[in-house]
Amino acid sequence: MSIEITRMTKGLNWVLSLLTIAVIVSCSSDSGSDDGTTTGGNNQDNFNRETMLINWADNIIIPSYISFKADADAMVTATTTFTTTPNQANLDNLRAAWETAYLSFQNVSMFEIGKAEEERYRNRLNVYPTNTTEIEDFIASGSYDLSLPSTIDAQGFPALDYLIYGAANTDTDIIALYSTNANADNYKQYLNELSQTIATLTDIVLTDWQSNFRDTFVANTSSSSTGSVDKLANDYILYYEKGLRAGKIGIPAGNFSNETLPENVEGFYRKDLSKALFNASLTATQNFFEGKHFNSNTEGESFKSYLNFLNTIKNGDDLSTLIVNQFEASRTQGNLLNDDFTQQIESDNSVMLLTFDELQRNVILLKVDMLQALDINVDFVDTDGD
Repeated sequence: MSIEITRMTKGLNWVLSLLTIAVIVSCSSDSGSDDGTTTGGNNQDNFNRETMLINWADNIIIPSYISFKADADAMVTATTTFTTTPNQANLDNLRAAWETAYLSFQNVSMFEIGKAEEERYRNRLNVYPTNTTEIEDFIASGSYDLSLPSTIDAQGFPALDYLIYGAANTDTDIIALYSTNANADNYKQYLNELSQTIATLTDIVLTDWQSNFRDTFVANTSSSSTGSVDKLANDYILYYEKGLRAGKIGIPAGNFSNETLPENVEGFYRKDLSKALFNASLTATQNFFEGKHFNSNTEGESFKSYLNFLNTIKNGDDLSTLIVNQFEASRTQGNLLNDDFTQQIESDNSVMLLTFDELQRNVILLKVDMLQALDINVDFVDTDGD
């Protein structure tokens, strides 16, 4: 989802809606009492942050981008094949490649740091709902610049979703847009440019990680607002709170409005992919918290091991265990959702609202308890009142 975020300096006050909780936590003693507060943590801890940064970079982030880049390249190939020969078989192959790449993207979406932040990577690949009027206007005129911030809602996976599933009522009519339609060449050009832009941006981000940013990232072990741990912790929580909890569940379910917004679900035109995208994102964020290597159950240094090193306790339990258990509670509740979130909202929105509630519980554990234990301040503010 497109969310307005303002970066602030270290020392910024907690978001107003979480102020009361933060005050309670910051005023708690280290007595180890079971009064709902968190104990443990040390401003001068000697946890090896470099080892954690190495695990993040070498075993999670870079491999995730490598895998996604391969899937994005395969989507480009499938797009080229379809626009060269628009038929049902090639449309089916393009849809399959798009689905694979879209699911793969969930593994890298949270890493909005370095070139990803400079390129507005996540917004350019996944702002939804897509602006279908703008897309059709761009195609009709043949004139557009996808590098402009004003075009983020007319590109990326959601725009492709519209063009290969929703631009016409039947597959036959969709194929006709790219073959017999008077503007078929412009449709082909736009479709190809959308796929190629995803692959190009991914190549820029991955190349920077491999050639330059990785070493800078790992070396920046400072326990400050400019340190890699502090910055990525904030990016990670921002993604969990806004991209996962709000974007995929809360906004379409109506948590932030006076009505439900089923048209705002991710994968709207494909229909039955929204749950799979949610699950992929939830798994990726949990795996990162636990330090799991990409596509493996092997664990390295992570937020989880950092909290364990600090012996961080909340209500008599390890904070890391509470966070992992809450990820699992969210997954259990999310499994009750329909594969098509639009249908779920329209038939029984309460299941969406309950899923949001489970996700929200981890916002408190991550954004307040974990960051306090790690002596990291929130560097963003939001405006959705949560």
